[in-house]
Amino acid sequence: MKVALIGFGTVGQGFVEILQEKHASLAEKYGLTVEIVAVATHSRGSLMQPDGLDIDALLDAIGKGHLRHYPHREGLVRDVVTETLIDQCGADVLLEASWTNLQTGQPATDYCLRGFQNGQHVVLANKGPVALHYQQLAQAAKAAGKALRYEGTVMAGTPSLALAKEALAGCTISAAKGILNGSTNYMLTEMERGIDYETVMDDAKAKGYLEADPTADVGGWDAASKAVILARSLFGANITIDDLDVSGIDVISSGDIAAAKAAGERYKLIAEVTPAGGSVKAVRLPLADPLAGVAGTTNAITFETDLLGPVTLVGAGAGRRETGFALLADLLAIQRQKVT
Repeated sequence: MKVALIGFGTVGQGFVEILQEKHASLAEKYGLTVEIVAVATHSRGSLMQPDGLDIDALLDAIGKGHLRHYPHREGLVRDVVTETLIDQCGADVLLEASWTNLQTGQPATDYCLRGFQNGQHVVLANKGPVALHYQQLAQAAKAAGKALRYEGTVMAGTPSLALAKEALAGCTISAAKGILNGSTNYMLTEMERGIDYETVMDDAKAKGYLEADPTADVGGWDAASKAVILARSLFGANITIDDLDVSGIDVISSGDIAAAKAAGERYKLIAEVTPAGGSVKAVRLPLADPLAGVAGTTNAITFETDLLGPVTLVGAGAGRRETGFALLADLLAIQRQKVT
């Protein structure tokens, strides 16, 4: 399987490290051999080699800060613009793992559409295109007869979408609600220990859980983008982030946390979607609720089903290898489709 990787930051590098570690077992157990034939970055160069880049040399080069450090080999093309790279690299699958733009979804959406035009499957770790342009992408995938997969956009490698659409196939899912932002869950966990909001925010920034501008996380917008993806994926709902009722943890005080604790409850930032719409807000949950027991940066989601009742999945919602695994899981799903 020849793969072009758009974006080579934390997620892309995590994915390539997994390939480096598991290439033999993937071939033996699943018949999957992955060749990276192209890598494009925004500011650290690009590489294209249709007969495959050397993974060790690729990781070494990016570890030195720029793909210019990748050694010259016959047939290697450097610093080609991304659109040309997508057209000419000969990839079977386009992996979109570049930075997320929740305002326009660009340029990643256009890269994905170009991939479909070239007869490539598309796998995303980038939330922007799926949250903002899902219908357009789904129609393009259908027209091309190719897969559109995006497991990593909701709970990183924890298989929330695979559980809902594959393992729970045959059930009717009436609602999904969960903790979809690990940064704010960490902050609420620490605030319950008596630490004030500003101190917890500084701590979360120092640990790398929050960006310098934390608005998307603490305001609920990151979770809202994931709620939109869930609503579209599970229910076919044609909604946008603007259609959701969104608030964050920035409206929750230490007094609110203490009052909930005294009542045997706990605040969690909950994203909830149904066929009729959705919301993101900090709510008080009884301690008996499975979501109330999810602490730190961990994510969780509960699906309300007709045949099994509530089904809750708990796991990592972010991370280098965790999200890199989501890309691998989607490649394996495409491989299974090809075999069957």
